[in-house]
Amino acid sequence: MTGDHQTLALVLFSVFIAVTLAITTWVSRRRHGSAEEFYAGGRLFSPMENGFAIAGDYMSAASFLGISGLIALFGYDGLLYSVGFLVAWLVVLFLVAELVRNCGRFTLADVVAARMRERPVRIAAGTASVTVSVLYLVAQMVGAGSLVALLLGGASQQARTWMVIGVGALMVVYVAFGGMRATTWIQIVKAVLLMGGAVALTVLVLIRFHGDINTLLNTAAERSGHGRDFLTPGLKYGGGWTARLDFISLGIALVLGTAGLPHILSRFYTVPTARSARRSVVWSIGLIGGFYLMTIVLGFGAAAVLGSSAVHTSNTAGNTAVPLLALNLGGGAGSTGGTVLFAVVAAVAFATILAVVAGITLASSASVAHDLYASLRRARGTAQDAQRAEVAVARIAAVAVGAVAIGLSLLAQDLNVAFLVGLAFAVAASANLPVLLYTLFWRRFTTRGAVWSVYGGLIPAITLVVLSPVVSGGPESIFPGLDFAVFPLDNPGVVSIPLGFLMGWLGTLLSPEAADEARHAETEVRALTGAGAA
Repeated sequence: MTGDHQTLALVLFSVFIAVTLAITTWVSRRRHGSAEEFYAGGRLFSPMENGFAIAGDYMSAASFLGISGLIALFGYDGLLYSVGFLVAWLVVLFLVAELVRNCGRFTLADVVAARMRERPVRIAAGTASVTVSVLYLVAQMVGAGSLVALLLGGASQQARTWMVIGVGALMVVYVAFGGMRATTWIQIVKAVLLMGGAVALTVLVLIRFHGDINTLLNTAAERSGHGRDFLTPGLKYGGGWTARLDFISLGIALVLGTAGLPHILSRFYTVPTARSARRSVVWSIGLIGGFYLMTIVLGFGAAAVLGSSAVHTSNTAGNTAVPLLALNLGGGAGSTGGTVLFAVVAAVAFATILAVVAGITLASSASVAHDLYASLRRARGTAQDAQRAEVAVARIAAVAVGAVAIGLSLLAQDLNVAFLVGLAFAVAASANLPVLLYTLFWRRFTTRGAVWSVYGGLIPAITLVVLSPVVSGGPESIFPGLDFAVFPLDNPGVVSIPLGFLMGWLGTLLSPEAADEARHAETEVRALTGAGAA
C-alpha cells in the first residue's frame, strides 16, 4: 500500500485508540473496586446499550474480515458462516438469556454452582471458559496480523508479530483499568462504527451494479474462476463424505456455540433484570442480522469487483477481501477516494479487533478469578477483602491470558479468522452448552454429571482439533512439515458436542449422590421468576 494509505489509516487507528483509552481513564476514576462493578459494570446498562454492546462483542474480525473473505473465495459455501452465526441467536433468546441472568452473578459457573457442589463445577466450568476465550482471542489476533500485513504492503513477519503484541497490550489495559463498564462503552462505539462502515460499503457495491443483485452474483461467478459452481453448494464442502460431514459439524458448532460463549453470557449480567436481558438480545439480533446480510453482499462484491484469485493472492485465507474491496470502490490505488475508504475500513476493522479482544479477555479473567481462584483460595478476612483480592487476580489474569493468546496466534497467522472462530464455537458447544442446559432443565442432574459433561466435551474437542488437518498434515496446517492428523475433519463439533451431552447423562446415572431436589426447585423458581436474582 502507498504511504498515504498507511499514514491515514494509522492516524485513524490512533484516534480510535485515544478515544477508547480516554473512556477507560474516565471509567477507572469512577470505579470503587467491587466485583460487581468490575465484572458487570454495576448492572446499570439499558437494554439498548447492552444490545449494541452484545452486537459489538459478537461482530468480530471473523464477521467483518473472515466471512466476507470465505464468501469471496468459496461463494455459496461461505454463506454457512453467516447463516450459522445468526441462527444461533434463536437458541440464546429462547433457552439461555433470561434464565442465565436470573441464576448467575458474573459467569457460567455461577449458574451451575447454584444447585451443585461449588468447587468441582467452578474449576471445570472455569477451565472450559478460559479455553474457549483463548481460542476466540487467537482468531482476533490473526485478524490483526492480516490487517497490518495488508496495510504495510506485505509486512515482514516481525511487523505482524509486533502488531499482535500491541493489540494484546491494549486489551490488557482496557480490562485491567476499565473493567466491564469501559469494555461495554468501547463495544458500543465499535458497533456503531462497524455498522456504519458496512452500510457504506454495501451501498457502494450495490451502486456499482446498479442495484441488480442478479448481475452482482453472475459477475462474481464469472470472476471467481469456478463459473456457476460458485453459486451452488459443494465448492468447499462437496469433495466427498469427509467434506460433507465437516460441513454438518461446522453448522452444528455455529448454531449451538453462541449460547456457550463466556463473553456473550457475561453480557446478560450487565443489565438490571431478566426482562432487560431478553430485550438486549432482541436489539442485538436486529443489529447482527442486518450486519450478516451485508457481509453476503460484501463477499460476493469482493469476488465480482476484485476476482477470487486477487483475494487469494493478497491473503490465502481471504482475510483482506473487505479492505481491498474498499480500496477499489473508492477509486483504486493512488486515488484520494480509495485511500480514504481503505483507511476508514482498515481502522474500523482494527477497532473491531480491539473491542472484541477486550470483551473476551474480561470474560476469561473473570473465570480465572471468580471461578478458579475463588474456589482454590482459603477464606481470609472480610467479604470486602475477598472481593478486592478477586478483582486484583482478575487484572493479573488478563495479562496472562493475553500472553497465551499472543503466543498461539503467532502460530496460526495463515488460517482464516472465521474458521478459527468456528473451532472456538465447537469447543463452547461441547463443553459449556451441555452443562448449562442440563443444569437449567434436568431435575436429576448431579455434580458428577456436571463435571463429566464439561470435561467430556472439552477434552475430546481439543484433542480432535490437535489431531485434525488444522494442526498438521497439509500445506495450510499450522505445522505443515509434520503429519499426525488421524482425525479427518477440520471441525470436531459433530463428535465432541454429542459426547458432552452423553458424558453429562452418564455421569449423572453413575453418580453416588442423588440430585438435590430442594436446590433444583430453588434454581427453577429463580430462573423462571427472577426471585432472589443478583
